[in-house]
Amino acid sequence: MSDLPFTLDQLRILKAIATEGSFKRAADSLYVSQPAVSLQVQNLERQLDVPLFDRGGRRAQLTEAGHLLLNYGEKILSLCQETCRAIEDLQNLQGGTLIVGASQTTGTYLLPRMIGMFRERYPDVAVQLQVHSTRRTAWSVANGQVDLAIIGGEVPAELQDTLEILPYAEDELALILPAFHPLTRVTTIQKDDLYKLQFIALDSQSTIRKVIDQVLTRCSIDTRRLKIEMELNSIEAIKNAVQAGLGAAFVSISAIEKELQMGVLYRARIEEVVVKRILSVIVNPNRYRSKAAEAFNQEILPEFTSNTWQESVKASVPKLSSEIKTASSQLTGS
Repeated sequence: MSDLPFTLDQLRILKAIATEGSFKRAADSLYVSQPAVSLQVQNLERQLDVPLFDRGGRRAQLTEAGHLLLNYGEKILSLCQETCRAIEDLQNLQGGTLIVGASQTTGTYLLPRMIGMFRERYPDVAVQLQVHSTRRTAWSVANGQVDLAIIGGEVPAELQDTLEILPYAEDELALILPAFHPLTRVTTIQKDDLYKLQFIALDSQSTIRKVIDQVLTRCSIDTRRLKIEMELNSIEAIKNAVQAGLGAAFVSISAIEKELQMGVLYRARIEEVVVKRILSVIVNPNRYRSKAAEAFNQEILPEFTSNTWQESVKASVPKLSSEIKTASSQLTGS
């Protein structure tokens, strides 16, 4: 076969339909008309002489041949993007794109600071941040869709031999209470006090919740005895619920810096217990690594290790604790 039976545009259309679930939404995402999408798919099926979609249902479902072509098509498109980034690198960081991935907590609270510092140094480099679950992020790195990522969960077993997993920093999981909670008057609380609290947590199936439970278990805390009164779907919702007095929660210390500075949340210390998890940087050593990715790795990541990006939070806690205790004493007349 001298000529390829498909074009890159047809592969992009196939991927868009599979992602969006319909020809119309795929057309909208690609800013083309639906008839144009349908015509390209018909031409592709005619050139390959196989049906790619089962058109019997309401949602566009790929046939076995469609899934096979999509699998290889995504690899081809990923290599095309990698090629473009390699060519852009010839301009020596005077352009190009850096794509960084992150799991939910690091992507929400840590990566924006990193990207801000990187943009100050390299304003001509376009930066994309993709925030997803640890599993999805790891697959994006493996497939070459993301240059590097910082995650707090465990890399899927099937990818651990493919990816380079580098321990990066310790992330402390702080116990937070409402600023007016009675336990804010004590320096440290006992481990058994945890079983008397009402907790607010993420859904039990979420990656972050599983990581937190694993870390607590390693610290000899029986998570089965914790009273989970409410499950919410975001860290921000949990912080707001704790602030409103609905319960306690364990969250990454990186997520509460603003609230600690404002004095609206209290970070409780647990006697002889420090709850930490390891953040990791993951890359695919078999993929091309752009100069932008190298600069981010060598210049930005060292600036945000546990000894730097957490110290400002930790330093503010004693002062805030003292202020909260004083306010509590005045309110109670003691």
